[in-house]
Amino acid sequence: MSLGQIIRNKREQLDLTLDEVSNKVGFSKPYLSTIETGKVKNPPSDELLTKLEKVLQFETGLLLHIAHLERMPSDVRGIYESREAENAKLRQCLKKVLEKKGKNREIQDLLAKTGLETKDSKSAMSAGRLVPIINKVTAGYPAEFYDLDYPVGIADDYVRCPDLHDPNAFAVRVVGDSMEPKFHEGDIVIFSPSLDVRNGDDCFIRFTTPHETTFKRVFFEKENKVRLQPRNERYSPTVMEGNRIDGIYRAVVRYERL
Repeated sequence: MSLGQIIRNKREQLDLTLDEVSNKVGFSKPYLSTIETGKVKNPPSDELLTKLEKVLQFETGLLLHIAHLERMPSDVRGIYESREAENAKLRQCLKKVLEKKGKNREIQDLLAKTGLETKDSKSAMSAGRLVPIINKVTAGYPAEFYDLDYPVGIADDYVRCPDLHDPNAFAVRVVGDSMEPKFHEGDIVIFSPSLDVRNGDDCFIRFTTPHETTFKRVFFEKENKVRLQPRNERYSPTVMEGNRIDGIYRAVVRYERL
């Protein structure tokens, strides 16, 4: 989600008009409108962003942080966000260590000394998130798959997804044709572990043993069974025992090659 979209959404949540915000921050309504629509030629000043944070009740420094990220050259921003992904992986590993060790005092002291925390990223809102492409998923029969311990992990390649806030989101490249005509081989599909899965959702499914994955529509049947339904009518559905499934993650974004 862009900076302008974030500002507009918050203004509408607070039921404020552009005129009201303009009077409070001392900047013209047309200029604020160009910011919200992304048509502004120059990025908003820190002075204006600070005022908008107060008027729109944002966390202090949030809009400044997002704007500064947007101003970064793309190559520098890519390096920064890759490091952030690695740090998120480290925080998750530390969190698991703490849980297994019963919050051992020595580990807690070490975290305090190094300044590392196990908290999630500081805000769900961002100007754009780099989602790791963890491997390929078969739109056909289940196939052996190395998923880099996702979620959560890091990857060799990323795709930017500006409208997704799930820090555990991941992407895969589609292989096969069982999900045609909606999904084609080579498409990149992004999945969000934080979203609930409903009947009929297109999902990434990971199995327990053997360690295989597939990409299908999901339907929950009686007696703890799950029907995996291809979109391509040339393929037959498969009914699985629920205990064979290790994870089901809902598709939220698709990138296709034109």
